[in-house]
Amino acid sequence: MTLMAERPVINGTRPRSDFEELLDLLDELNVPDGYKAEIVRGSIVVSPWSKGYYLDVMELVCDQLRPHLPDGHRISYGPFLYVFPGSESAYGPDIHAAHRHAHRTTSNHLDGEALSFVAELTSTSTRSDDLTDKVDVYAKAGVPVYLILDMQEQQAIVYGSPSAKGYELRLSKPFGEKLDIPDPFGCTLATAGFQAPSEADTEA
Repeated sequence: MTLMAERPVINGTRPRSDFEELLDLLDELNVPDGYKAEIVRGSIVVSPWSKGYYLDVMELVCDQLRPHLPDGHRISYGPFLYVFPGSESAYGPDIHAAHRHAHRTTSNHLDGEALSFVAELTSTSTRSDDLTDKVDVYAKAGVPVYLILDMQEQQAIVYGSPSAKGYELRLSKPFGEKLDIPDPFGCTLATAGFQAPSEADTEA
């Protein structure tokens, strides 16, 4: 059973939404070292940070896409939280590109609709969300390009042409092959080197 409690309203103000209160809770959350927190389907989800070799993959993606960024946009990786109030979601994507103006704020809640590109590198704990819910949320927010690097299946999947009904374009290639990245980038991504290192590589 769910209990609903009315929130007190001061004249001239509006009650805070459940999503806004969830964002406040996320800010106050004491996340253990090595973990990150996001809001998925209206719930806070805590998952482990990426494996070490993911850094090489993220840098390879950024290096290849940087020359093709729309004017005024920059691409980076790191712990930034983008919010999608209409979907009651807040994500910290592995790689993200947006106009520089999106970051000119003192808030740590960035506008998800300002994104021009997002990439997620899947892990066993987040793979399902990356392949399902995030596809829907990013499309409805109008994010032009969503790239999923499925580290478990070793394949790259890219979505483009977002609409209210979802992405209209989907392409995939196994790691090692080249993948066309749709507009506004209009380039090719080489996925060689995206595979997990072998035991010989880790011992070298």
